[in-house]
Amino acid sequence: MIAWLNLGSLVLGVIAWILPAINISRYDKRSKNWVTLSIVSISACSFSLFFQICSFYEREKVEDWSALMDTVSVIASVSAILLSGTIILNAITLYIYRNRT
Repeated sequence: MIAWLNLGSLVLGVIAWILPAINISRYDKRSKNWVTLSIVSISACSFSLFFQICSFYEREKVEDWSALMDTVSVIASVSAILLSGTIILNAITLYIYRNRT
């Protein structure tokens, strides 16, 4: 179960970064669905972080304290990077599309 949560978190994190990159790359083509892609990106980031919380909960349920202590600092750092990157990419998208609506 924990492996599936981690895999889902990774896939959703990648989606959270790819969608704003698609928005930015399609700027010249007059993309009309940039708001939808931004909302889906932020949602994917949220679900990715939720899967990490669920992963922590599963480890706590089985009392795998050594795994929690070994991974908590890395997961916290990667989660912060994911959240910051998603916010920055979506802010760039908002900035370049601000006069289009």
